[in-house]
Amino acid sequence: MTRTMPIIEARNKLTSLPEQFAQEPGTGAVAVTRRGKPVLAVMPWDLYESIMETLEIMGDEQLMAALRQGIKEVCEGKVIPWETVKAELDL
Repeated sequence: MTRTMPIIEARNKLTSLPEQFAQEPGTGAVAVTRRGKPVLAVMPWDLYESIMETLEIMGDEQLMAALRQGIKEVCEGKVIPWETVKAELDL
């Protein structure tokens, strides 16, 4: 869940935000507001990297096509049992 914080408060608490994120891992981003409207987001670096990676994947047409095809095959039951895969790969 995204919390909101006025820009003045964010300025005053900026150096303590990393500790707050560490203490509350599910916090996500903090929406910083000016005059009640969101103007920027502050988030843990891990979350930022995750979002950027997701956007990169979603922007790759070939990768998304392969992902959609894989999901379709799973839904249709076209899967190879794990034991078969292990045997084929000598695991």
